[in-house]
Amino acid sequence: MIDLYYWPTPNGHKITIFLEEAAMPYRLVPVNLGAGEQFKPEFLRISPNNKMPAIVDQEPNDGGDPLSVFESGAILLYLAEKTGRFLPQDLRGRTAVTEWLMWQVGGLGPMLGQNHHFTQYAPEPIPYAIERYVNETERLYGVLDTRLEEREFIVGDYSIADMAVYPWIVSHKKQRQDLKDFPEVQRWFRKVGERAAVKRAYERGEEIQVPTTLDDKARAVLFGQRRRREDP
Repeated sequence: MIDLYYWPTPNGHKITIFLEEAAMPYRLVPVNLGAGEQFKPEFLRISPNNKMPAIVDQEPNDGGDPLSVFESGAILLYLAEKTGRFLPQDLRGRTAVTEWLMWQVGGLGPMLGQNHHFTQYAPEPIPYAIERYVNETERLYGVLDTRLEEREFIVGDYSIADMAVYPWIVSHKKQRQDLKDFPEVQRWFRKVGERAAVKRAYERGEEIQVPTTLDDKARAVLFGQRRRREDP
């Protein structure tokens, strides 16, 4: 059994997609980010960076005590290795999937996250920041579009690279991107979104009632972090 500490964000969806694809038994443990639950001591023990998702594997493959893993990319690699699925076993395939996973966690996710912040959540518009991150989003979409030319998925067969990237493309309209400008991304996006496991993963996220607007307390928790604190 996998305990998944989760909130329905792109990084959270990555992990439910894998668990649904692999038909692994798991339990959702909601971590309400706006309420500051990511600062609770019991959560920090498994995710010291006070971010979700994180998992606790109650039955790790070494037969030892429960094992916790934080950071979405590390979790995907861990689950792929645990199950022997969605990560090629050959050197070149494994290396390529790892490259594109790192591209997502080190580039696509952070840049699109800044896009989300300055286009949707900043208390006042900052034109330079909006232009900077919308343009970088467009560049990254172009990188992905080129990669997908003559490829069904990002690397060979469907893999954790696709699972990592897809949730960040879901909000393309809010990121001020038109998928018609990226025909290969559009094709790939539709194909991944049609997978039954992906649909189930998003349905799990809909079970959690997320506020549609942020109050001042939630803004302070989400965007006012400096040094780590246990309770905002």
